[in-house]
Formats: sequence, C-alpha cells, structure tokens
Amino acid sequence: MKIGIIGGGQLARMLALAGYPLGLEFVILEPAEDACSAHLGEHFCAPYDDRQALEALAQKVDVVTYEFENVPASSVEFLQQQIPVYPPPKALACARDRLNEKTLFRELGIETAEFAEVDSYESLCQAVERIGRPSLLKTRTLGYDGKGQQMIWEETDLEAVWCNLNGVPAILEALVPFDREVSIIAAKRVSGEMVFYPVAKNIHEEGILRVSVSLADDPVQTLAEAYARKVLDALDYVGVLAIEFFQLGDRLLANEMAPRVHNSGHWSIEGSVCSQFENHMRAISDQPLGSTENIGYPAMINLIGTIPERSSVLAIPGVHLHLYGKSPRPGRKVGHITVCGKTEADRTGLQGKVTNVL
Repeated sequence: MKIGIIGGGQLARMLALAGYPLGLEFVILEPAEDACSAHLGEHFCAPYDDRQALEALAQKVDVVTYEFENVPASSVEFLQQQIPVYPPPKALACARDRLNEKTLFRELGIETAEFAEVDSYESLCQAVERIGRPSLLKTRTLGYDGKGQQMIWEETDLEAVWCNLNGVPAILEALVPFDREVSIIAAKRVSGEMVFYPVAKNIHEEGILRVSVSLADDPVQTLAEAYARKVLDALDYVGVLAIEFFQLGDRLLANEMAPRVHNSGHWSIEGSVCSQFENHMRAISDQPLGSTENIGYPAMINLIGTIPERSSVLAIPGVHLHLYGKSPRPGRKVGHITVCGKTEADRTGLQGKVTNVL
C-alpha cells in the first residue's frame, strides 16, 4: 500500500519511519528540495496547490494524509474527489481556522475561553470592550508555535494593532488563569475503532512546546477522552487527532486541535506500546489500532534552535535522541529527546540530566 503525505517536515519523516515496518510505501509532496523527509519516499517537489502534482500524487497512492494543517483546503478537496483523504477535509477546514475551531467546540458542549471574531477596527474595539484586557489576539489561520499572536495590554494602541493586522481576519481570546496545560492524542480508524493515549502535561515557552510529560491515570483523562470522542464523531474523523486544553480545577477548556500527529505525543515512540505515528498509519489504512498503554514513565523534551552533542545525550541511560535532519536556527524544532523512567522519580531525574547537557 502506498501512502501520500502532503508536507515534508519532521512529522512526515516520523510517519514514514513508523510505516515502513508495516510494509507501507510513501510519496511525499513538498515544495522544499531539502525537506527532511524527502529521502524516505518518492519526492514530488512542487507547491501544495499545484494541480498537476496533486493529480500525479492521486494516481500514485492509495490514500493521502497530511502532516500539518496549513495545507490549502482546496488541495485536499481536489484530492478527495479522486482518492480517500484522511483526516477528512472538513476536519482540516475546522482546525486551520481558529474561529471555526472554537465555534465547533462550543457547539459540541466543550468549554473554551471567551472569544470574539475580529474583522474590522470597530469589531476589535467591541471585542476588547467585551472580553477585557489583557487578552490575546490571534490570526484565524496560518498560526503555530506562537506565530500570528499579539497580546492586548492596558496600554496597547488598538488602532496600531489593527494596522499591523493588514485586514487579516482574527479572533480575540480571553486570557485563562489555568492550573496547567494538557493535551490528549486520539486515533480513529476508517471502520470506527478509537483509542486514546494518556493525557500529557505540556510546558510552553514563547509559544513553543518545550516539554511534554505523559500522565497515566490522570484525573482529567475521562473528561479529555469524552471531549475528543465528541470531535471525532462530529467530523467523521479518521487518523490521529490532538486537542490541547487549559485545565482549571476539574474543568478543561479546549484551546486548539490539530488534525494530525502532534508534538505533545512524540514521547509515544519509545514510551507507548504503539506510537501515535504507527497508529495514524494503522488508522488511515483501516488496520486494527495498537495499544496506547505506556511503557514506564515517559516524557519528551524538544530541541529548539540548537543540536546538542550527541554523545552527551546518548550517554544517559533511558534516553532516546531524535534528530530531524534540519539545520539549526533560532526558534526551529530540530529534534527531540524522549526519556523513559522506571518510576516517576526516575523520569524526573532523567529530565534533569538531559537539561544539564542541553
């Protein structure tokens, strides 16, 4: 079976690495010649909206998936007319637009922070009046890792903010005084089977995920699964889905979702019986889903901007290094490290040792 992947970054790389042991082959559509996943399959070097390349992709593969949600919706819809595409286009259309995303959550009875649509200077002023300051203004599309976001403080000049937006549709969100940030990774196959990974506690800095710690038997697991199940059902979803939440006491407020494998689930490669990457491959090819049970006490540490000395990392027992084949630059995810402790205390100790060598 051949899988088409739109996007050629590290997520496509890890999907292919998980798929090869299952006997799968890959064709990757990615405009960058030096994409870090290009050598793992046939590489169509073309823009994501190149109809000729999309047509050729559809003729080469049995099913298409994508590694990130900034793929043009029109490209996915074009492909679906010829070949199965998972997750389905309506999931992509929802996840790539923050207003659509928040609206879906509310319609499904999933709590969110207060939000308001912003499409003019007047609507920005009205939104700030209703939601208050400080608050967070986000572009509706093309935002990730803290990009496309601006804080609205008491002293912020709203007219200047609107000019900086250049008329780009946006959404204003209330700041949430959360206890912690958590996420859940779920998978659903074509025939309907679902599985859920243990929730993860996430630590962000400057809008970028730095550390993700898997929490087996956490008190919010049941609620997180219930919310994820609602989204999977509503979108006729197939594949891996991630939802990030703000936790306030025993409440979960949905922040955003990702219709793909997700950074907060990278620990599952060594830390779960079946990784999120393998389960995505199983889901879209309609094969039985693998166990999401943890192996020990796993956590993931992102490598942002710089690559550590390999021998220093690999000298730590219970540690696994993943480099993405990307050149270092500030703010760029160039790899991650997984630690798998025998106990919670062991995991914490391993995290400390990794931090010391970074």
